[in-house]
Amino acid sequence: MKIGTDIILIQRIKNSLEKFGDKFKTKFLNQNEIELAKKLESIAGFWAAKEAIAKALGCGIGAELAFHDIIIAKDHRGAPNFVLTKDAQKRHKIKDASLSISHDGGFAIAVVAITQ
Repeated sequence: MKIGTDIILIQRIKNSLEKFGDKFKTKFLNQNEIELAKKLESIAGFWAAKEAIAKALGCGIGAELAFHDIIIAKDHRGAPNFVLTKDAQKRHKIKDASLSISHDGGFAIAVVAITQ
Protein backbone atom coordinates (compact mmCIF):
# COMPACT_ATOMS: atom_id res chain seq x y z
CA MET A 1 0.00 0.00 0.00
CA LYS A 2 1.19 3.50 -0.83
CA ILE A 3 0.02 6.71 0.81
CA GLY A 4 0.05 10.27 -0.52
CA THR A 5 -0.96 13.54 1.09
CA ASP A 6 -1.12 17.17 0.04
CA ILE A 7 -2.13 20.38 1.75
CA ILE A 8 -2.78 23.72 0.10
CA LEU A 9 -3.59 27.19 1.32
CA ILE A 10 -7.06 27.95 -0.03
CA GLN A 11 -5.98 31.57 -0.64
CA ARG A 12 -3.50 30.28 -3.27
CA ILE A 13 -6.37 28.78 -5.24
CA LYS A 14 -8.41 31.98 -4.79
CA ASN A 15 -5.50 34.09 -6.08
CA SER A 16 -5.10 31.86 -9.14
CA LEU A 17 -8.83 31.99 -9.88
CA GLU A 18 -8.81 35.78 -9.62
CA LYS A 19 -5.76 36.04 -11.88
CA PHE A 20 -6.63 33.40 -14.51
CA GLY A 21 -10.40 32.84 -14.13
CA ASP A 22 -11.96 29.69 -15.56
CA LYS A 23 -8.76 28.94 -17.48
CA PHE A 24 -7.18 28.01 -14.16
CA LYS A 25 -9.96 25.53 -13.33
CA THR A 26 -9.84 23.88 -16.74
CA LYS A 27 -6.08 23.41 -16.33
CA PHE A 28 -6.64 20.70 -13.72
CA LEU A 29 -10.38 19.88 -13.61
CA ASN A 30 -12.67 18.28 -16.18
CA GLN A 31 -16.19 19.63 -16.71
CA ASN A 32 -17.85 17.17 -14.30
CA GLU A 33 -15.34 18.08 -11.59
CA ILE A 34 -15.97 21.81 -12.16
CA GLU A 35 -19.71 21.25 -11.70
CA LEU A 36 -19.07 19.15 -8.58
CA ALA A 37 -16.61 21.58 -6.94
CA LYS A 38 -18.62 24.79 -6.81
CA LYS A 39 -17.08 26.22 -3.63
CA LEU A 40 -13.54 27.56 -3.37
CA GLU A 41 -12.77 25.05 -0.59
CA SER A 42 -13.87 22.16 -2.81
CA ILE A 43 -11.72 23.35 -5.72
CA ALA A 44 -8.72 23.53 -3.38
CA GLY A 45 -9.58 20.07 -2.07
CA PHE A 46 -9.63 18.64 -5.58
CA TRP A 47 -6.23 20.21 -6.27
CA ALA A 48 -4.84 18.64 -3.09
CA ALA A 49 -6.44 15.29 -3.98
CA LYS A 50 -4.84 15.13 -7.42
CA GLU A 51 -1.45 16.06 -5.97
CA ALA A 52 -1.82 13.43 -3.21
CA ILE A 53 -2.74 10.75 -5.77
CA ALA A 54 0.29 11.58 -7.89
CA LYS A 55 2.53 11.41 -4.81
CA ALA A 56 1.12 8.03 -3.78
CA LEU A 57 1.85 6.75 -7.28
CA GLY A 58 5.42 8.00 -6.92
CA CYS A 59 5.47 10.05 -10.09
CA GLY A 60 4.06 13.49 -9.30
CA ILE A 61 2.11 15.46 -11.87
CA GLY A 62 4.03 15.39 -15.14
CA ALA A 63 4.80 13.06 -18.03
CA GLU A 64 3.57 9.87 -16.32
CA LEU A 65 0.40 11.37 -14.87
CA ALA A 66 -1.41 14.56 -15.85
CA PHE A 67 -4.11 16.37 -13.85
CA HIS A 68 -6.71 15.25 -16.41
CA ASP A 69 -5.66 11.59 -16.00
CA ILE A 70 -7.25 11.72 -12.53
CA ILE A 71 -11.04 11.94 -12.34
CA ILE A 72 -12.53 12.81 -8.96
CA ALA A 73 -16.17 12.05 -8.17
CA LYS A 74 -18.38 11.56 -5.13
CA ASP A 75 -20.41 8.52 -4.19
CA HIS A 76 -24.11 8.55 -3.25
CA ARG A 77 -23.21 9.64 0.30
CA GLY A 78 -20.95 12.48 -0.88
CA ALA A 79 -17.65 10.72 -0.11
CA PRO A 80 -14.87 11.47 -2.61
CA ASN A 81 -13.35 8.81 -4.83
CA PHE A 82 -11.36 8.75 -8.04
CA VAL A 83 -10.51 6.76 -11.13
CA LEU A 84 -7.73 7.13 -13.65
CA THR A 85 -8.21 7.40 -17.39
CA LYS A 86 -7.73 4.12 -19.27
CA ASP A 87 -4.18 4.95 -20.36
CA ALA A 88 -3.14 6.10 -16.89
CA GLN A 89 -4.68 2.99 -15.32
CA LYS A 90 -2.62 0.81 -17.70
CA ARG A 91 0.55 2.57 -16.49
CA HIS A 92 -0.23 2.60 -12.77
CA LYS A 93 -2.37 -0.53 -12.28
CA ILE A 94 -4.35 0.56 -9.22
CA LYS A 95 -6.16 -2.36 -7.58
CA ASP A 96 -7.81 -0.46 -4.73
CA ALA A 97 -7.81 3.10 -3.41
CA SER A 98 -9.31 5.33 -0.76
CA LEU A 99 -9.44 9.14 -0.83
CA SER A 100 -10.23 11.64 1.92
CA ILE A 101 -10.50 15.41 1.43
CA SER A 102 -11.02 18.00 4.15
CA HIS A 103 -10.74 21.75 4.62
CA ASP A 104 -10.54 23.99 7.66
CA GLY A 105 -8.67 27.04 8.90
CA GLY A 106 -7.88 28.29 5.42
CA PHE A 107 -6.33 25.00 4.24
CA ALA A 108 -7.49 22.04 2.16
CA ILE A 109 -5.90 18.64 2.66
CA ALA A 110 -6.21 15.30 0.92
CA VAL A 111 -4.95 11.86 1.85
CA VAL A 112 -5.01 8.84 -0.43
CA ALA A 113 -4.12 5.18 0.09
CA ILE A 114 -3.46 3.11 -3.02
CA THR A 115 -2.84 -0.60 -3.56
CA GLN A 116 -1.19 -1.54 -6.85
